Amino acid sequence: METLPFRTASPGELDQLGAAGLADKLSEPPHLALPWLGGAAMQGNLDAQMILGQWFLAGHGLPRDEAQAFAWFKHAAHAGHAGAANMAGRCYENGWGTLQDDNAAAHWYTLAAQRGSDWGMYNLATALVLGRGIGASRAEALDWYRRAAGMGHAKSLNIVGGFYEDGWEVGRDAATAMDYYRRAAEGGDFRGQFNYARTLALCGREREAIRWVRQVPRTANAPFIEKMLAFLRDAPDAVLNRLFTHADAAARLSSRENRSSA
Repeated sequence: METLPFRTASPGELDQLGAAGLADKLSEPPHLALPWLGGAAMQGNLDAQMILGQWFLAGHGLPRDEAQAFAWFKHAAHAGHAGAANMAGRCYENGWGTLQDDNAAAHWYTLAAQRGSDWGMYNLATALVLGRGIGASRAEALDWYRRAAGMGHAKSLNIVGGFYEDGWEVGRDAATAMDYYRRAAEGGDFRGQFNYARTLALCGREREAIRWVRQVPRTANAPFIEKMLAFLRDAPDAVLNRLFTHADAAARLSSRENRSSA
């Protein structure tokens, strides 16, 4: 078990606190929560180990330490935690705290997916599409994306919509694609919001499309916003060109709000 660079609650303190009390402690500011989180992790609480790994990875309440994050993810993953297995895969994929290794990433994504992690299913499916660390198979990828989508995973909902729109492994079905995009948009996925806006506009539902395209810059990253604006500006369809003005205005407003809150 890893040592921790801060005081941790003792087993006796944790026993007195109980599960409900621990949950209350973890909702407090990081400097107050860390002794309890660290103590629970040291005592083998798998959820606590997963959360502690996330805090080390994000530098949440303590210095960012990718090696510590990876070690805690692996502790919980080896003990059967689905989310930690997914995060172990992410560490291998991105070289966080360990050597980059696509084969190891795919291995842990597979375990995470089999254990029921929607993010594990999504990441495994993406590896299968790309043939990254595992044999490429769009059919298997679609199956995992569908499983994650069935759990309400917004990014997977959007991608399944793309399979139906493009006719990958399924017959082209614009109505089904649009329904998946709608659910992705409602789930907060900015790519789903854009795709839903785009398909709404092409179906003559321009007012609804405007509402959704204005949502995109609230959560989208800068490269996606730039790509979206270029697509709308240069699209051959006049109805998509008209969305550009609304998307651009929303992007400028979001940028101003981010600067003022920085």
